[in-house]
Formats: sequence, structure tokens, C-alpha cells
Amino acid sequence: MASEHFNMWESRFAGDDYVFGTAPNAFLASCRELLPKQGRALAIADGEGRNGVFLAECGLSVLSVDFSPNAQSKAQRLAATRGVTIETQCADLLTWQWPRDVDVIAGIFFQFVEPEQRPAVFQNIRDALKPGGLLLIEGYRPKQLVYKTGGPSRAENLYTRELLEQAFGDFDNLSIREHDSEIVEGAGHAGLSALIDLIGWKPK
Repeated sequence: MASEHFNMWESRFAGDDYVFGTAPNAFLASCRELLPKQGRALAIADGEGRNGVFLAECGLSVLSVDFSPNAQSKAQRLAATRGVTIETQCADLLTWQWPRDVDVIAGIFFQFVEPEQRPAVFQNIRDALKPGGLLLIEGYRPKQLVYKTGGPSRAENLYTRELLEQAFGDFDNLSIREHDSEIVEGAGHAGLSALIDLIGWKPK
């Protein structure tokens, strides 16, 4: 991870405010009924912990990963406020030793990964999930460049249906939904947004 990229996020997460709010991502919250009642969950690029904390509130044992120490200390603070425990780990997804046999992976807006690095990250996600494990991804589509309400400013970092089908097309009960919706997630994500959601289970 380039140091200027790291510094940008560290300074962004430095204040007391939660940049993307403390409520879970709406798509993730809407998947509550799909979550197993227990098991291990991995929240990747989890920032200040709003999604990891939500998964812990659902009864899962959570590992929240982000490369910003500032964000991770706020994630621990949020977990304490909510009366749950999460494990946090500072890591660069590109060099990290991914866990195995994870029951749920939530990847919400982790679109800073360069296009040439993305296949490796997607493969790591596949490998980390146990057979029958649940994958939940939400990201921005290229149309987001028109809305400018959050996310990367480069089209090649954004997701298309084809791209996600190529990576996870063999998953069971795969659902990929493209929609334009208002999101209210702190100051970081606010307003009409071009979204794409993926739900699927790794083949047994």
C-alpha cells in the first residue's frame, strides 16, 4: 500500500467523528437473516468497525481488518460502546496471511485495490471462505463517477456485474443486484449512489 494512500486514510480517520457513521451498511444489515447463528466472520477493509461490530452483534466471532491503526482503535471503541468484542488486525490485504475456514466474509466498499491486484484479493476471499460460507459484497458501479457521493474516482476501481460474475460466478444461489439508491453513511458516503450488491455461498 503506497504510503501517501496510508497517510490519507490515517488522517481521515484521525478525528473523533466516525467518517462513515456507526450504523452498519444498509445492504449488510438487510442480509441479517442470511447470516449463520454462530461462526467466524471476516470484515475486510472494515475501517472504523461499523460492519464488524454489527456482525458481532449478530452473534458471530469477528475479525475486523483494516490498514489504518486510527480506524482500528475507533473500531474497538465502537465495539466496547455496543457491548460486543471484536478482534482487530492492521493489515494490507495484498500481503496479509488470510485466515481459512471463515463462515462469513463481508467486503463493503473495499475498492481501493488496484485492478491488477484485484484477482489476487478475490482469490484470497474464495480461499478464506469455508465450503458453504457466505460472501456479501457491496461496491460502486462506474455510474458512481457521475454521482460523486463517495468511492474511488477512477472507473477501473469500480465493479461491474461481469467482473463479479467472473470472480464468483460458480457460487451457490448467487444474486447480483445493480441499483441506484440513497445512502446515508456519515460524511463519507452520502447521497444518491450507483451500487452493486453480491450475495452468494461458496460451493460445498
